[in-house]
Amino acid sequence: MISYDIGHSGQHLSFDDTVLAHFDRHRQTRIWHREAGGLLFSRLALPAIDICAITGPRRTDRRGRYSYWPDERAEQREIDEMFRRGLHFVGCWHTHPEDIPSPSIVDRRNISDCVRRSQHALNGFVMVIVGRASTPDGLFVSVCDASNVHVLQLSAGA
Repeated sequence: MISYDIGHSGQHLSFDDTVLAHFDRHRQTRIWHREAGGLLFSRLALPAIDICAITGPRRTDRRGRYSYWPDERAEQREIDEMFRRGLHFVGCWHTHPEDIPSPSIVDRRNISDCVRRSQHALNGFVMVIVGRASTPDGLFVSVCDASNVHVLQLSAGA
């Protein structure tokens, strides 16, 4: 498990080992690997946001070496199913074919649009980009509101 501080809010975001293993399985370490992505879910026991479930990629997603378009209908079904299980959608993840990933302009626009279009009680959504380097160096972890991407830093001792 690794944890990130969420600014000065007193909240922290953590990823279960099963989620980290899922990220690792989909890193684009070979030239023929395509981008992958999916959704992140938590039980939301504030001030802790423990991401304990992950989805994707799906056979119905469109994936290229430098692009990823999720099946939005499948995503909505996943959100509804996880909610019935007591899990809340808190964000998205996808891969990039770079060692230390950073969000593209398209990534920033997509997550901001998602925050604006969704009905939720959160201040923003989590966006994780998984690079080729191993965890934690190969993870870009942020919380995104309707206009900004706020990069998170590893918690002390993580």
